[in-house]
Amino acid sequence: MSGTYDNLAERLDAISEELDEVMFDQLREASAARGGRPVDDKRLTQARRAIEKASRLLRGGSED
Repeated sequence: MSGTYDNLAERLDAISEELDEVMFDQLREASAARGGRPVDDKRLTQARRAIEKASRLLRGGSED
């Protein structure tokens, strides 16, 4: 990587990975409690996708 915004993109990737971990923990807890979908699951999924999109855009990728 040698782009101007690669450092920001890498930081966003790390945040995306952290969100994945949080989401997985919540799903595991809900499953153990025999609960339904965690309350924040949809919101966290949307946030993760937005962060992944921002990372791609900073690297010069397309929005698609």
